[in-house]
Amino acid sequence: MYDVKSKVATEFIDDDEIKESLQYAEQNKNNRALIESLLERAKDCKGLTHREAAVLLDCDQEDLNEKMFTLAQEIKQKFYGNRIVMFAPLYLSNYCVNGCTYCPYHLKNKHIARKQLSQEEIVKEVIALQDMGHKRLALETGEDPVRCPIEYVLESIKTIYSIKHKNGAIRRVNVNIAATTVENYRKLKEAGIGTYILFQETYNKKAYEELHPTGPKSNYAYHTEAMDRAMEGGIDDVGCGVLFGLNMYRYDFVGLLMHAEHLEAACGVGPHTISVPRIRPADDVDPGDFSNAISDDIFAKIVAVLRIAVPYTGLIISTRESQASRERVLHLGVSQISGASCTSVGGYAEKEKIEDNSAQFELNDTRTLDEVVGWLLDMGYIPSFCTACYREGRTGDRFMQLVKSGQIANCCQPNALMTLKEYLDDYASPETKAKGEALIRKEVENIPNEKVKKLVLEHLDDIDGGKRDFRF
Repeated sequence: MYDVKSKVATEFIDDDEIKESLQYAEQNKNNRALIESLLERAKDCKGLTHREAAVLLDCDQEDLNEKMFTLAQEIKQKFYGNRIVMFAPLYLSNYCVNGCTYCPYHLKNKHIARKQLSQEEIVKEVIALQDMGHKRLALETGEDPVRCPIEYVLESIKTIYSIKHKNGAIRRVNVNIAATTVENYRKLKEAGIGTYILFQETYNKKAYEELHPTGPKSNYAYHTEAMDRAMEGGIDDVGCGVLFGLNMYRYDFVGLLMHAEHLEAACGVGPHTISVPRIRPADDVDPGDFSNAISDDIFAKIVAVLRIAVPYTGLIISTRESQASRERVLHLGVSQISGASCTSVGGYAEKEKIEDNSAQFELNDTRTLDEVVGWLLDMGYIPSFCTACYREGRTGDRFMQLVKSGQIANCCQPNALMTLKEYLDDYASPETKAKGEALIRKEVENIPNEKVKKLVLEHLDDIDGGKRDFRF
């Protein structure tokens, strides 16, 4: 039944195909000749199939694993350089009608503090985020068609884009809301969203249905086919992900890559981003209830093999992970991270007043944005607050063509440096500003195009003079 171009969930995520791929990987995990040939071919940066990637993930030979990690670092450097894109989640509402067993928002949880932000409260949240220095948000809501209809989400997006506080502005809003209709995706596109994000949680249909016993989300096909509807609605940048720890990680790893292959084959462009969250403690949820938790070593290898298999796709890691864990996978392929996140509704503006049990999950990295930026600078990364591609129409296949050709670096490096300069001038501590200024001076010299370099230097001076929002 497997058909990568099919629009039917159980055909492009075919259970038999996943199981056969896992069996193939098990049989070949010590096949040195095959693994070395896959690594050699992957150097061309054209990716690997889900079955080939499964072989790499299963490999238990230390020297070959080291080659994998080295190759992942090389591929990441080729496409993303030392830039790390920064964002923050913004929770609008935690009312939910679903029965997801791993999420504290589930309908039967009667002791979580429920809240939905008014537009006035959204203004306060956004100003608090702008005052940190954020330019890019990911909107999060529970699923409740009555309390949180699409009209509320659209109004909230309009409010967010309208807020200009001091030198602050949210320039890109990504949206992580429940699977919806083609018509509603068109509305989101018209509202000017960036990426539409939806995590599959698990691709195993039987496990999915057990984990989602009630509510609209219990419909496996409707949820799994959401990205196809989003693209039909005009949203050409979508973000996938699974919640590692819910199901056997090898199964979901293969399913995730099959989904990416399906989007490429059926819609013309694969996922813009892939997220790799692991289950975390939360109110009414104990990770110990789920027996499939993965170790830090396996987690790092998942990130490395994803980078090799889908070299053009952004990989996202959130504050679910600790500083040490994030540092490790940054080197192996992660290109976007959140900073100073709050998973409570209303938690940015009124942090001290928010009840502890209103959060979706516990954070593992609780540092301020300035601390995270300083940490990245210490490691030689460029914290990027860039949102230029969306506002210049470089999305979907247009973005991927630029990435695959290597031309995107001509935009990304200058834009990263200029948005970092904005952050340093407007929000950074003196220590962070000093480190950032030194990195900018160094990195400007690495811009190969002399005309671009000259223009960047001019814009950096303009930013010092109070001007903002330059972009290539």
